[in-house]
Amino acid sequence: MTYASIRYEVSKKILTLTLNRPDHLNAFTVEMSHELVDAFQRASEDDDVGAIVVTGAGRAFCAGMDLSVGGNVFGLNEQLRPTLADMRERAHDDEIFHGVRDSGGRVTLAMYDCKKPIIGAINGAAVGIGASMTCAMDIRLASEKAKVGFVFNKIGITPEACSSWFLPRIVGTSTALEWCYTADILDAETLREARYVKTVHAPEQLLEAAYAIARKIVVHSPVSIALTRQMMYRNAAEDHPVKAHEVDSLAIFYASLSSGKEGVNSFLEKRAPAFTEKASSDMPPFYPWW
Repeated sequence: MTYASIRYEVSKKILTLTLNRPDHLNAFTVEMSHELVDAFQRASEDDDVGAIVVTGAGRAFCAGMDLSVGGNVFGLNEQLRPTLADMRERAHDDEIFHGVRDSGGRVTLAMYDCKKPIIGAINGAAVGIGASMTCAMDIRLASEKAKVGFVFNKIGITPEACSSWFLPRIVGTSTALEWCYTADILDAETLREARYVKTVHAPEQLLEAAYAIARKIVVHSPVSIALTRQMMYRNAAEDHPVKAHEVDSLAIFYASLSSGKEGVNSFLEKRAPAFTEKASSDMPPFYPWW
C-alpha cells in the first residue's frame, strides 16, 4: 500500500510511524485508518522492524476525527440497523466491516495483534481517536506541549477504538470514567501523575527519549519479545492464573530449545547474544494460542 496520510520509516531496527497530515493537525480519516492497519500488520511481519515509535508531524499528535468530511463523518452506513449478533457473527462481511465497524477500533486491534512493541511519542494535541489510539500503545511518552482529551461524551458519542478495554487497565476505572465524563483536556503532568505516560520531555527531546527505549528492545530475541507482548495483554485478561501458566509453560519450553540456548550460552561466555530467529517465520507451534 502507498501511504498518503502516514510515513513509514525504518532505521536501525526502529520503525518511526508518523501521522502525516500536519496542515490538518493530523486529523484522523477513514483513509488513515486503512493505512495504519496496513502499517501495523506490515511491521508485525517485517524482520527489519524490532520496535515501533508512533508520533505526529508538526505541532499535533492527532486532533481526532476529521469532522469536515461530507456525509457520515465516521464513514458508516446509516441505512443499516446492526445488532450485537451482526458484530459477533458477521464482523468480516463487507457490509458490517465497512458500514458498521469503528475504524479506530480496527486500528487498535491491529496494534493489539502486532508482534512488535509500540511506543507512543505524544508530541502535541491528542483528542478523540488521537487519544484513544494511544491507549493501545505499550509505552507512552509525552511532550511538555501534549494535551490529551477523551472528549466523546462532549460531542454526543461514546469511547471508541477499544479504549473502554484499554484505558481502565492503564489508569483504573474511576479515573477512566472521570476523564470521559468530564471530557477534560489533560496536560502532560496530569497524564504522568495518572501513570498514563511514563515520562514528560521537552519537545525537542521527545523522539530521542522514545528511541532510547526502542534501542534497548531491538537487541533482544524478536520471538521472545513478540511472545512477551501477547502474553502480557492476553494472559492479564484471563479469569484464572492457570491460563497464564499454560501459555507460560509452552513459551518457556520452546524457548529452551532455541533462543534460550543462545541466551544461556552468551551469558556463560560473557558476550552479547546473537539471536537468529525471526518473528515472521520462527514463532513456536502453539502461537497463536488464542
